[in-house]
Amino acid sequence: MTRRRLFALAAMLALAMLLSLFAGKVWVPAATWFSSDPRWLIIMELRLPRTVLAALVGAALGLSGAAMQGYLRNPLADPGLFGVSAAAALGAVISLFFGYAAQAWLLPTFALTGAFIAMALLAILVGRSGSLIVFTLGGVMLSSIAGSMTALAISLAPTPFATSQIVTWLMGALTDRSWDDVRLAAPLMAAGMLLLGLTGRSLDALTLGEPAARSMGVNPRRLQGLIIGGVGLCVGASVATAGIIGFVGLIVPHLVRPFAGHRPSAVLLPSALAGGLVLVVADSIVRAAPTVSELRLGIAMSMLGGPFFLALLLRMRRQLP
Repeated sequence: MTRRRLFALAAMLALAMLLSLFAGKVWVPAATWFSSDPRWLIIMELRLPRTVLAALVGAALGLSGAAMQGYLRNPLADPGLFGVSAAAALGAVISLFFGYAAQAWLLPTFALTGAFIAMALLAILVGRSGSLIVFTLGGVMLSSIAGSMTALAISLAPTPFATSQIVTWLMGALTDRSWDDVRLAAPLMAAGMLLLGLTGRSLDALTLGEPAARSMGVNPRRLQGLIIGGVGLCVGASVATAGIIGFVGLIVPHLVRPFAGHRPSAVLLPSALAGGLVLVVADSIVRAAPTVSELRLGIAMSMLGGPFFLALLLRMRRQLP
């Protein structure tokens, strides 16, 4: 992607973040900004941290999806395939199940712990083989186990209130997020995105096949470690602060690939910017929608991602000989 297009994408993201500060059940006019009007507190303490977090989560998930699709050489790959999302969700569900989420920092801590355990198990399962098949199957297996344990926790929840908390959190949302959530997520996502940014050259070489990539100096174990660590940090921090928000990592790389080219390295940065843009716009829409209660962001993204995934499958089917 050319610098001009990257600059345009970054400008669109900045504009969407600015406009999102106006949007909501209560529209705050610009005249009240930087004034003694109490509505200014809505901007500074509620909408601004929520908007920043939406941009961070979208960027982390978009970049994770682009890196995964490049690594697995599969356009249908999604961060949820690793099992990291499901394991992070399980960690958060455990904190809600036992009532440990009474303090705000405990739920994200449990979610991050679940993500890191999934990363460690995945690394152990793959071992020294570096096999993409083992890697993919290991992720599917971890996702299945974590999902079943989450369902078990919901069915055995000690009170209806705990069940409601768990189900509501699993839907994914950025409601009532604060600067504390931004301070928790930002360093972890930045570290994860840095690790994924280091994979660009190796992902380009991998498009020629594993033997060719090895001959070009690519270390499969190092690349796999960067992918596991980067996706784990990005997805784990996202789930810890926003719950499960699906399909961003699947949709965004496909949206930017026609403009960025088909080299995996060329898709990484545009996917991060476009991911932030998509999630900021989606969060603004669900916040301003004229509904009795706010539509959960995770539900909205699933409603958008399901048809997109189906259309992608149909297009790939038509391309088959």
